[in-house]
Amino acid sequence: MQVGILLSGCGVFDGAEVYESVITLLALDRAGVEARCFAPNVDQMHVVNHLTGDVVEGESRNVLVEAARMCRGQIEDVANASAEGLDALIIPGGFGAAKNLCNFAVVGADCAVQPDVTRLVLAMLGAKKPVGAICIAPAMIAAILRDAGLSSSVTIGLGRGDDAASAAAIEAMGITHLACPVDEYREDEKLGLVTTPAYMEAGRISEAAAGIEKLVARVIELVRAK
Repeated sequence: MQVGILLSGCGVFDGAEVYESVITLLALDRAGVEARCFAPNVDQMHVVNHLTGDVVEGESRNVLVEAARMCRGQIEDVANASAEGLDALIIPGGFGAAKNLCNFAVVGADCAVQPDVTRLVLAMLGAKKPVGAICIAPAMIAAILRDAGLSSSVTIGLGRGDDAASAAAIEAMGITHLACPVDEYREDEKLGLVTTPAYMEAGRISEAAAGIEKLVARVIELVRAK
C-alpha cells in the first residue's frame, strides 16, 4: 500500500504544519504503510519568520524545496503524481495549505486551488480512493469540490471561536461544515473523504495526534476494504 502525503512547505505559518505532518508519517509507518511525499514546485506566498511571526520582506522560498526538509529529501513534484500510483492521499494542514496549495487564507470562499493539486485530488476521488484532510486543508478540499460541482461535508473544528470564519467560508462554498472535536474525525462515506481538526482545535501535540491517528487508521481501513 502506498499513501501520498501532500505537503505545502515546512512550518506552520507559511508551510505544512510540522507536527501534523510528522504524526501522519509516523502513524503510516507504524501501520506498515509506505508514504510517498509530494509538494508543488512553486514559490511560497511569502516567508514568515517563525521566531517573530513577521513576514520577511524580499525573501522567497520554494514549496517543494522547503517541504523536502520534512521528509529527509524523499519527495516528488506533485505535477508527477497520479492516482494510479497511490492507494490514498492525506493532506496535513498548516497555513501553507491555505496559502501555497490554494489562496483560502487571502480570499476565503472565493479561493482558487493550485492546478496540479486539484487534478490529483479529483483523480483520487474519481478512482474511489480515500482522501484525508487535516486542520485547515479541508477548506481547500471544499474549493475543489465546489468547482467540480460535488457536494460533501468536511471539518474545520467545532465551528466556533477562531475557526468560525473558516467554517462559514466552507458553507459559503456550498459544502457542509461538520463540527468535530479534536480527537475525532468525520467521514463522507460516498466520496471516501475523511477530515479532522488537529491544530484548528488542539492545544498540545498529543491532542492533535489523537484525531490524526484515527484519521490515518480510517484511511488505511478504507483502502483495505476495497
